[in-house]
Amino acid sequence: MTSTESPLFLKQLKQAGNILTFSIFPTNAGGWEVREEAGNEVVRQVRLSDWHRVERARDAFSLKAMSLREAGWVEV
Repeated sequence: MTSTESPLFLKQLKQAGNILTFSIFPTNAGGWEVREEAGNEVVRQVRLSDWHRVERARDAFSLKAMSLREAGWVEV
């Protein structure tokens, strides 16, 4: 993590011992860090400076989390 600030977006879901984490944090250098993690492995990590891309990433994470909940995953 690149900031001690509160997350703009944070969702953790689990199923059968597996945990997925979706997060968006402001960075100390400006912009936002967008991360998707499966357990302790970083699946995707990107730093964005364009707010519209951050909004799209947040919306994509929300849709993915909703789909996972419908498939039986639960929020941590």
